[in-house]
Amino acid sequence: MTLTTTRISSDWPCQVKTPGSYDWERSAAKWLRELVPARYASYPALIRHPVLLARHAQIQVQNEIRVARTALQTARADLPALGMPESVIEHTIKLYAAEVMQLQHIARSVRAVSQALIDHGR
Repeated sequence: MTLTTTRISSDWPCQVKTPGSYDWERSAAKWLRELVPARYASYPALIRHPVLLARHAQIQVQNEIRVARTALQTARADLPALGMPESVIEHTIKLYAAEVMQLQHIARSVRAVSQALIDHGR
């Protein structure tokens, strides 16, 4: 088996070995499984085909970004009606903003891993 290496970006997750290195696909699949709900991570098709798992992880993360953005955009209008004090509202807004940024980074990482899996399978 020939090992090939792929140049990885700064978005490459530290939990995933370098593409082409020994057992890198297993480390990629393990990391991707952590991003999807547990019931999906156990589906045989997603276990056998890491590219499918990566696709589902991309969809999952994109939906999480939408949820966090919606929560961020509606916090100032919705939280006062729930009786939240201004300090809690401000903290919550910062939390959602940080979560959107973190999820965007994860989305870039999933795309990088997904592309490496596709490239390696060719």
